[in-house]
Amino acid sequence: MQRFFPVLVGLVIVLAVLSSCVFVVRERDAVLVFALGEVRETITEPGLYFKLPPPFENVVRLDKRLQTIENNDPERIQTAEKKNLLIDSFVKWRISDPRLFYVTFGVNDRAAVERLTAQIRDALNASVNVRTVKEVVANERDTIMKEVLQNVAARAKPLGVEVVDVRLRRIDFAPEISESVYRRMEAERKQEANRLRATGTADSERIRAQADRERAELVADAYSKAQAIRGEGDAEAAHIYAEAYGKNPDFFAFFKSMEAYKDAFANGDGTLVLSPRSDFFKYWRSAQGKAAAPNGAAATSQAAPSPAQ
Repeated sequence: MQRFFPVLVGLVIVLAVLSSCVFVVRERDAVLVFALGEVRETITEPGLYFKLPPPFENVVRLDKRLQTIENNDPERIQTAEKKNLLIDSFVKWRISDPRLFYVTFGVNDRAAVERLTAQIRDALNASVNVRTVKEVVANERDTIMKEVLQNVAARAKPLGVEVVDVRLRRIDFAPEISESVYRRMEAERKQEANRLRATGTADSERIRAQADRERAELVADAYSKAQAIRGEGDAEAAHIYAEAYGKNPDFFAFFKSMEAYKDAFANGDGTLVLSPRSDFFKYWRSAQGKAAAPNGAAATSQAAPSPAQ
């Protein structure tokens, strides 16, 4: 047993040395291989690699995954109108050059986050300070994000950092100006509503006047046509009456007298103050329905005396 103990110790030492010469690079890692304090190699591809045992060579691992910087407190930035805005943004970034990143920040990501946050603040100030509130909030929001991204990406590249995206999540007014802005917006909306209401009233009056004019024209045209048709009807009726009268004048006179009697006594309580020998009752004085002789003279041989005689 004592003879195998040194062999076992030697085997353990060999295994420890061999394990220190092998390292694994994962998909999310970027590895820097140091030889006596200097960077000998940068490895970004995953796999199994070999190195000399410490202290001859050491490895440092950096996270190359996409990371996010989110500000807990919105940045207070002033516009060209000297109004403060609270802008909440986030940034997507990752390590593009592990050697430069390590030389600049070491293995501490917090230092990189602080540097990028300061650069983002400067880029936001540069883009927002030259624009109005309306441009920042609505019209040129996408343009501002592109400008900030280009600015920060150019300044972060020498640090070994790639800025992938910059987004403005929320833009609010500072509390001290929110109330005044809301009042101004309310006044503008009321003014716009009044303008639209006045325009609508004018349009309604114009449409109503046009409709009344068209109605008057249609009524006048219809009345003119009705009068023309009525005139034609009256003329036709007069023509028919004339023909009928010409064919049998006695019957026509008798018929018209019957219509006059019917109209005069239609209500049943009509009272007429007339002489029984007036022309109105001339057909009453003949049993055969013939007109009596004028001035009360005797009728023709065919006519019987009327009851009034």
